[in-house]
Amino acid sequence: EGRPCSLCRRPARPPRSAQGRPSLRAMSAAQSNGECKRQKTTMTATAEAAKPVAKYRKDYAPPPYWIRTVDLDFALGADQTLVRASLALERREGAAPGDDLVLDGEDLALESVAVDGEPLQDGDYELGDRTLTIRGSALKASCTLTTTARTKPRANTQLSGLYYSGSMLCTQCEAEGFRRITYFLDRPDVMATFKVRMAGPKADFPVLLSNGNRAAEGADEARDGPGTHYAVWEDPFPKPCYLFALVAGSLDKVTDSFTTMSGRTVELNMYAMPRDVDALDHAMGALKRSFKWDEEAYGREYDLDLFNVVAVPDFNMGAMENKGLNVFNTACVLARPWSATDADYERVEGVVAHEYFHNWTGNRVTCRDWFQLTLKEGLTVFRDQCFSADMTSEAVKRVGDVRMLRSRQFPEDASPLAHPIRPESYVAMDNFYTATVYEKGAEVIGMYRALLGPEGFRKGMDLYFERHDGQAVTCDDFRAAMADANGADLAQFEEWYKQPGTPTVVAETSHDLDAGVFRLTLTQKPGSTAPKGAPPLHIPVAVGLLSRATGKELAPTKVLELREASQTFDFPGIREAVVPSVLRGFSAPVHLDLPQPDEDLAFLMAHDTDPFNRWEASQKLMTRVMLELAKDGSGPEQGSPAALPEVVLGAFKATLTEEGGDMSLQALALGLPDFDTLSSAVDVVYPQALCNAIGATKLALARAMEADLQKVYDRCCTKPGEPYKTDPASVGRRRLRDTCLSYLAALDTPAARKRCTAQILAAQCITDALAAFTAIASTSGDDRLEASSRFFEAVEADPLALDKWYRARASADVPRALDEVKALMELPSFELTNPNRVRSVLGAFTMLNHRHFHAADGSGYAFAADSIMALDPINSQIAARLARAFSAWRRLEPKQAELMKKELERIRDHKGISRNTYEIATTSLAEPDAA
Repeated sequence: EGRPCSLCRRPARPPRSAQGRPSLRAMSAAQSNGECKRQKTTMTATAEAAKPVAKYRKDYAPPPYWIRTVDLDFALGADQTLVRASLALERREGAAPGDDLVLDGEDLALESVAVDGEPLQDGDYELGDRTLTIRGSALKASCTLTTTARTKPRANTQLSGLYYSGSMLCTQCEAEGFRRITYFLDRPDVMATFKVRMAGPKADFPVLLSNGNRAAEGADEARDGPGTHYAVWEDPFPKPCYLFALVAGSLDKVTDSFTTMSGRTVELNMYAMPRDVDALDHAMGALKRSFKWDEEAYGREYDLDLFNVVAVPDFNMGAMENKGLNVFNTACVLARPWSATDADYERVEGVVAHEYFHNWTGNRVTCRDWFQLTLKEGLTVFRDQCFSADMTSEAVKRVGDVRMLRSRQFPEDASPLAHPIRPESYVAMDNFYTATVYEKGAEVIGMYRALLGPEGFRKGMDLYFERHDGQAVTCDDFRAAMADANGADLAQFEEWYKQPGTPTVVAETSHDLDAGVFRLTLTQKPGSTAPKGAPPLHIPVAVGLLSRATGKELAPTKVLELREASQTFDFPGIREAVVPSVLRGFSAPVHLDLPQPDEDLAFLMAHDTDPFNRWEASQKLMTRVMLELAKDGSGPEQGSPAALPEVVLGAFKATLTEEGGDMSLQALALGLPDFDTLSSAVDVVYPQALCNAIGATKLALARAMEADLQKVYDRCCTKPGEPYKTDPASVGRRRLRDTCLSYLAALDTPAARKRCTAQILAAQCITDALAAFTAIASTSGDDRLEASSRFFEAVEADPLALDKWYRARASADVPRALDEVKALMELPSFELTNPNRVRSVLGAFTMLNHRHFHAADGSGYAFAADSIMALDPINSQIAARLARAFSAWRRLEPKQAELMKKELERIRDHKGISRNTYEIATTSLAEPDAA
């Protein structure tokens, strides 16, 4: 402010104070006093007058009325939309005639209520803060309830319900957003057919979309007003209201088609803002591949004549599987070489597949209640993982999935926020879209397949669809289908749905060479957050045995079923020394405690026939070294190299110089375990020591292997003029090149910085440029600032590419990192109202910049807390997700723990805090016995 910007080297602009924007701390304080006047109109989160009330799975009861059909009529406007909803009610069998009907509703202005066309009198209904109660005396066994209400889309910065994004109106209704559109039984077990009429100014909303098939369109200005047009949509399949969707705006599209296995032609449309329509081709190809894969893998055919996808710039989640009208965060659907990295291209394909696969696992068969969320999400994550593995590399995909599980879900499972994949209670359902429900849930589905085999798993899936198509069901129904289809006893397997925490499997071996019997004893221990006395789990443990002399496989992979606290398994006919390969393919989401010397790990890195366990051996070797360096908070000073054992250096060199294999897998094997993975492996975390250990190990490897790193880097560089391709070989080559560059940049020499700058200048895609920019961003000197300026100028006009610049800067480990992050938030292109931008800065700082988030003076914690409190009234879902970074406080060394706890208490006690963020704060602070 008042001087050239050190972040992007742009000319000075007037100080923020001149523009009237207060600091984050001032904003949070002003909100407490009701004084904060925002630059933009916002719809604040509803303040709780009392402590929010939890809901419990055990209290499930069906509603007194079912809603069989829904007729919605929208008079669209960005500032105000009028919604008329006609609900065909049918009293549930067994419900008392006098039972009241309590509908959910938030931030709505009710205008009228009628039953069978007759307006209700004041005594016939009661309007509450979050409910509309219709007296049982005003209802019949079958009747039509009609309400008219107004909502304000442009003011809805919560991005839940109907809101305005860019130049379009759009919706997000999962989990509980439909109640912000109209009064309704907003719960997933209420399934109805929907008919939707929407009308609005054609100049503002030339495209009108909703679920199902378009039944009519045209203009009726006498009814809707001058310059308007309308469209009518009908969805013949009953669905819960969380799957409702509406989009209206100025959009362009790409169109294609798919012929199903029964010979039907399905029209495929992908919509985006006109500037982005050229970035939809990759997603369209992924959609067609998803259609085909689901037919071949599961026999599931798409059931409508039309499938629409819309890209939305402001979106809390990645995407939403609304029936026939998927709505996507632009970050998960747009892909062009200069805005999407190789990883982004893969993510787009995976997310497109995920949302399409929900058509059967989530839409046609849905959840009875939100406690069963993993029924659709864990299952669909597993399906999209299998799809992506088939489209790319099974081994690379498995390693990537486990890396993410360990860095995100394992820490969550060891924190006060730990919960089973099927939670028993919640205050705000939005808080349970977690790595546990999704990723651990997918691992649980994978264990079914490990236990039953691919054919048995498919039999179970077929029976599940046959039994439950068109129903809202439970996790127990899925487990029963798997068991019944295979004649299997899966009663004990329910414990995976009931227990939080990551269990540990301790493996002990013995070998009687004379008898030719190798013996493996497995003992399971409950996770640290599991209830006392938790019963044993049913754990599939995949094991193979390798000849110590030749490296050949003597015993192929066998799945052992660990059902008891401890069991011993014999492998007969093994008459030579072996090295065991245990938990192949990561057959269960557990910690494996298997004592292995460094030499055995190096052996497995070189010879294991299971590609996952080859990678796993490299990670165990590096983890052992780094945890020893950081033990008890000791270790090397920042910037000093570690003294590494020769076996580690030799194993690294062998992996680095290997040729002819999968380069993506090679790059992954060279990568070091990250901070979160390492922290989940210790009881007490010393953040600064752990950061120093990671840096010291990386620096030591870079110094020892500099010549080899340069050689491999040069071999993998893109040739001038070579076109950008996303095939596995091209992606692998770039990954290996960029892994080498990351190590070389750790040297922080002029030559290393020059190499990074050269790659930025020669970049042929954003993958090239971003890898080099990320590498140089944590170096010293002015080179990183010059690189920042060049990268910023290249991406400034593209919001998704600009997010990457923000993310790299916010996660950079530099001396004044916190000051730089604060400066990022003062830039004109930063807005707290855009979730992608918030995640790129605040999310990157709290989740990736560990040294400075965990600063010894607590400044990182205080900044994050201020930011969360400023964001909470704008978007409580995103604020609550950021607040999860504080849940690890109990596992930190005492001084850091106290500093983090203090800020967490400040968040909890902040006046007007949303129930979303309140739940995260109070659960994180609760004593273990009360949690």
